[in-house]
Amino acid sequence: MPVGLFRVCLLVITAIVNHPLFFPKENGTVPENTEEIIQKMKEREESLRLEQLRLEQEIADQEATQKALEKAAVVVEESKEEKVRWDMWTALSMVIFLLIELWRQDFQEGSWQDTGAEEDDMAVLGKAFRGVALPDKAVLASFYEKRILGTTADMARMREMVEGFADDLLEALRSVCNRDADMEVEDCMGVGSMYENWRVRKPFVCDLIVPFAPPEPYCFCCQTWCSGDSFPPDEQGYGTIKVCRADENTTGCICDKTKLGEDMLCLLHSQVSSTRPSSEMEDLLCFKNTQYLDADQVMKWFQIAVTKAWNRISHKYEFDLSFSLLDSPGALKIKFKSGKSIAFNLTPVVQYENSDVYFISHFPRSSLAADIPSSTHWFLTFAVYERRFIQLVSKTLPANACHVSCLQILSFLHGKQCSLTGPSGLTNYHLKTVLLHLLQARPSQDWAPEKLEARLQDMLKFLEKCLHEKKLYHFFIGNGKVPAELGFPIIFQRAEPLNLFRPFVLRRDIYRKMVDTFHEMLRNMSALINEYTVHIPLAHTNGIRKEPL
Repeated sequence: MPVGLFRVCLLVITAIVNHPLFFPKENGTVPENTEEIIQKMKEREESLRLEQLRLEQEIADQEATQKALEKAAVVVEESKEEKVRWDMWTALSMVIFLLIELWRQDFQEGSWQDTGAEEDDMAVLGKAFRGVALPDKAVLASFYEKRILGTTADMARMREMVEGFADDLLEALRSVCNRDADMEVEDCMGVGSMYENWRVRKPFVCDLIVPFAPPEPYCFCCQTWCSGDSFPPDEQGYGTIKVCRADENTTGCICDKTKLGEDMLCLLHSQVSSTRPSSEMEDLLCFKNTQYLDADQVMKWFQIAVTKAWNRISHKYEFDLSFSLLDSPGALKIKFKSGKSIAFNLTPVVQYENSDVYFISHFPRSSLAADIPSSTHWFLTFAVYERRFIQLVSKTLPANACHVSCLQILSFLHGKQCSLTGPSGLTNYHLKTVLLHLLQARPSQDWAPEKLEARLQDMLKFLEKCLHEKKLYHFFIGNGKVPAELGFPIIFQRAEPLNLFRPFVLRRDIYRKMVDTFHEMLRNMSALINEYTVHIPLAHTNGIRKEPL
């Protein structure tokens, strides 16, 4: 019973406590707060939806941009490929155009036409000058006997006199030079037309070359265009001369190619030998701040030394000695009291290794010196080997062979033509080169004296062919058929052939002058020969047919 009353009382108390009237009145605003929350949630949802739309738009824009970039890259790549193809076709077209232009200039007829009605000057021999005929054998023989032999009889006496005086002058030069500081001068050698017995035009001038070497302990290290180092095309035929100490090994030690630190020392070369003051190198006739021999300084030194040498021995002679040409430093002239004079050239040269090829500082009476790239570039002369080759071939030819006569006649005619129309680019050395090529190409019996007229025609045809093609190759350079008896250096035989007419390819005015002079010489040949020929009776020429060129 008490338990039951307790349970009833607990139930009544619980009901009273949980009656709604006992809750606070503000509980009635819950529904209003709920609506506000719902409104905020909707606003938040709307903002999130707008943010999502914005992000989606940005993603779409980025994808569009990426696609545009990829498309642009493809277009650029295609344009590059197209440009490469276009450049290739452009380059190919330019090469074809240049080849056609070169062919047109060298071989196409009419390249020298000033107007369409003018005759082609570059027609081959026997076409444009079909009516030109060489004088017959009797006239040529009379011309050679009167004009050539009559004027060259005293050449031997002149050579002997000049050589004797030059030896005396060089001996005096050695006595006035400082053997410990100046260059050492060797004996002179005669080269050129006077010593090959084909010079015909006066005044006769002897060409002498004088090898020289540096004082001890120095030596010359020569470098040519065909020694493996790269030389520009306009420097082919040239070389440089480096002044080195004899104990140096420029190829085995790198101390002269690498800048050593202050605390480093080359064990092969002392600091004294590896660094030389510039004044010392200038005393050795080198170009300023280099070790390369300067041709201009060499010529100045040689002129001063020759002047001192002449002052020492002038009392022994009854003539005066002077420098005859300002543009030819080695040109000397002996003046006798009678008024007569003798000219000769004394030119310093440097020997190439142990051969008879020489680096020459200056070409007397030649335009080649004006084409030298710089004063440290020296031209190579093969004059000694040319003289030996002519002597060697002459031993195999018939008696009184006509090879020298052909060269003498052409040299005389060319000189006479130049005196009428002015000098041209064609020189006696070009004529001599033509003869050397024909001497090697033709058998010995073709140079018999009675075949003078035929061989003269061969030289003219060969020369005009070279003029037509603008190609006359140096006889020795690149010629693998040089006789072994000459001992010619193999390095030059294996080199690329050197075109002596290359300077005229770009200098069209000089080339045109050279061609015109040659054609004028052909037209005037008979008149020039007849002018210096005694009258020959017709009976001597009957039965001899003139062969036209």
